[in-house]
Amino acid sequence: MSLKFFDKLSQNFIELLNDKDDYNVIIEIENKKKSFTAHSNILKYRSPYFRKELENIQTNENNVKTIFIRSSVSAQIFDVILKYIYGGIVNLENVETRFIFDLMLATNEFELDELTNKLETQLIDTEASWLKTYFSFIYRTIFNENNFKKLENYCNDIIAKHPSLIFENLDFTSLPESALVSLLKRDDLQMEEVKIWDYVIKWGISQNPTLPINLEEWSKENLLMLKTTLLQCLPLIRYFHISNTELFDKIMPYKKILDKQLCKDIIQYLAVPDRPFKSIILPARSTVVTELPPRAEEPKEPFSTIISEEHAAEISSWIDRKIFRMFNYSTENIPYKFELILSGTRDGFAPQTFWNICHGHANTVVVAKVKGTDEILGGYNPLTWDNSYNGRAWGIWKETKDSFIFSLKNGDIQNSILSRVKRPEEAIWYMSKRLQKLRGPDFGDFCLYTRSTVVTELPPRAEEPKEPFSTIISEEHAAEISSWIDRKIFRMFNYSTENIPYKFELILSGTRDGFAPQTFWNICHGHANTVVVAKVKGTDEILGGYNPLTWDNSYNGRAWGIWKETKDSFIFSLKNGDIQNSILSRVKRPEEAIWYMSKRLQKLRGPDFGDFCLYSEKSDFTLDNRNYCNSNRYEKPTRTSLEKFSIVNYEVFKVIKKNA
Repeated sequence: MSLKFFDKLSQNFIELLNDKDDYNVIIEIENKKKSFTAHSNILKYRSPYFRKELENIQTNENNVKTIFIRSSVSAQIFDVILKYIYGGIVNLENVETRFIFDLMLATNEFELDELTNKLETQLIDTEASWLKTYFSFIYRTIFNENNFKKLENYCNDIIAKHPSLIFENLDFTSLPESALVSLLKRDDLQMEEVKIWDYVIKWGISQNPTLPINLEEWSKENLLMLKTTLLQCLPLIRYFHISNTELFDKIMPYKKILDKQLCKDIIQYLAVPDRPFKSIILPARSTVVTELPPRAEEPKEPFSTIISEEHAAEISSWIDRKIFRMFNYSTENIPYKFELILSGTRDGFAPQTFWNICHGHANTVVVAKVKGTDEILGGYNPLTWDNSYNGRAWGIWKETKDSFIFSLKNGDIQNSILSRVKRPEEAIWYMSKRLQKLRGPDFGDFCLYTRSTVVTELPPRAEEPKEPFSTIISEEHAAEISSWIDRKIFRMFNYSTENIPYKFELILSGTRDGFAPQTFWNICHGHANTVVVAKVKGTDEILGGYNPLTWDNSYNGRAWGIWKETKDSFIFSLKNGDIQNSILSRVKRPEEAIWYMSKRLQKLRGPDFGDFCLYSEKSDFTLDNRNYCNSNRYEKPTRTSLEKFSIVNYEVFKVIKKNA
């Protein structure tokens, strides 16, 4: 029999870590702002990452080695990791889900597989709602890391059922190749094969922005470029499960990018479909019934605080278009399960909450209880709710013949009323991202809408500490930038942290929303008076720019982009760490102040102030040293080096006049 005393062992090792006895390793975090002491033997036996690092580092005169950790791993996260390494304990009480996700990314980097796998499983098992809310960001992150198979499978299972989450997302063309390939391998991807082909071609062309817009102008070199880009994707298309008309119209114009034998077989299939082929024929993708699933054994507690089982039977009869009431469903034979995905009293009444939670869900019934009456109103949407529309219009109509709105008998209300759509082309209204804080579900003739932008969800507790408005700049920086905006000439009249006249409202954060250039154009489109700040990788530098104009992602001309004129823009670097003084550089060529990128190239270049630009050929500002600063259009350079650089984070703020 073995006696095990792991609790005491863990306690002793934590005490060793806290007492700092005989340490021989110093670990620097966040550009030397925070340091930890540790013991090389414990680190290298617990983490392959630290074993490799320690082998390549020389000791100093005190026989101590120093390890520098990249600044995107916070001191708070590393403190948790170090306690796990020593004591095998991770305390996740009262932490945000985003912290758990960031911790998982960090433990993966430090090759702590046991903890990484545990955190990955916990996110899937207990934080499904959060994963769905930030689905696009999470999906791209895990495929960029390429080491989270459980989360990859979890996300792909969702996308297989609701492909619009990714394929119809404005960031689709920035999808990592590995993610696209993993989806194309799915036999259960619920999308017509010809549409899959269209999206694959769209993705491939977007990776090669120099390709001519008109296919008829393509050269052999252009076709070879696309073929090389799609080398892993093309064999995964189910060509022989596409109709003859679609093969002829969609596939054959690109026949030169296909394998020669495959092309011959497709031509043969069009002419003599019964003759055998030499090419490998992949099976047709399976079609899953997307209607509301049949009801299993129901729990006895009520499924809703608004509608009853009788109402559910009535709505189910309307969904299945029962013409005669004698054939309507009863509570004993309802063919559908009504699964609650959002409740106002539970999740809050903010319109944005509806778009966050219901995004990606199809076949939904919305019901609302009217204040001060017995009325219950509602609507049925067979389509997938989609919160990704970010055009200049207020929103976009979606077409369906199967939607309807209704009122239900209840209390003094004697009879239910069913009203089917009579203008299918204007059945459901999907609100633009910038206005989702005002309008929730909208069936054209039935809409939940508020003029107030006051948060209706539970407020934070008064005793909670105020969260910093930025992870890059401070209140002092905000005061300094505000002084520049208002053209304060003498420093003695500059704003202080006590009298900043502007509110800096965060509208984009790289660590939250991702670092793809297209993300910048999607989120910042329509916003004016914005400040962009970026933290340069491996330095204390904070660079930025102010744009008083409205960012606009709609330019779609043949040129790379278009210059916008203003006399009020400026770029800057901020004092920080070893940086002693801020540098302000106002525009000297107003006609070339801000560059708005063409739609087809927005996956490469983000905010561009001419002499300060965030740019990436890998569609991620943190992955290649392509961001740059010059001194051609603005008064002076904002950094000493003209070398291109990478960043660890960037943020965009909308600057709003207080009490305006």
